[in-house]
Amino acid sequence: MGVSSFANYSVEEIRAAGLDIGPIQHTMQVYTMQDRAHQERIIRRAEAAGCVAIFLTADSPILGVRYSEHRNDFRAPEGLDFPMLEKTSEMIRAERHEDGFTGVNSSSHSWAREIPWLRSVTKMQIWIKGVLTAEDVELAIQHGCEGVVVSNHGGRQLDGTPATIDVLPECVKAAKGKIRVHIDGGVRNGTDIFKALALGAECCWIGRPIIWGLAVSPAV
Repeated sequence: MGVSSFANYSVEEIRAAGLDIGPIQHTMQVYTMQDRAHQERIIRRAEAAGCVAIFLTADSPILGVRYSEHRNDFRAPEGLDFPMLEKTSEMIRAERHEDGFTGVNSSSHSWAREIPWLRSVTKMQIWIKGVLTAEDVELAIQHGCEGVVVSNHGGRQLDGTPATIDVLPECVKAAKGKIRVHIDGGVRNGTDIFKALALGAECCWIGRPIIWGLAVSPAV
């Protein structure tokens, strides 16, 4: 399970809840943040809680324009905190999501800077989430990452990005067995998983089906 930096519960709480059910491995999703000390606090908390990997999101140097959020002045519902970002509900609702994102995350992405820095602060595996090309897989190998997640941010970041299943074969070919390749985006049923595995993915990540299930029966 991947824990988002924007989760409404802390990594410690999520990790504890998962272990109550059974053995499970967790990863911590992080962005390149403007406040390095804050980013390091997130990483160290995740490592102390027992997470096995960092998923560095590489496809969001800036936030894509989300017209519906602008039209509706979208704000997170009252009562929901972002504990990993150290933001209360009141702080979150005082700003638009776009402003909150740009105020925290850095638009300066650099393989040569980010990966060595992450290595210096954690012993967890480092994966790159948001890869859509063979070139990025090769760079991940070059910089010693343990894995990549072929992902287009759920189709929510940029219009016109390719479907992850379409670019998966070139990413797997570029990996040459030197790096693990996972995939997310549009996985809705067992046949989607079968196709991804047949095209070389080691694992499929899902998101929306979980939310749908919780909407139907939160107790399950």
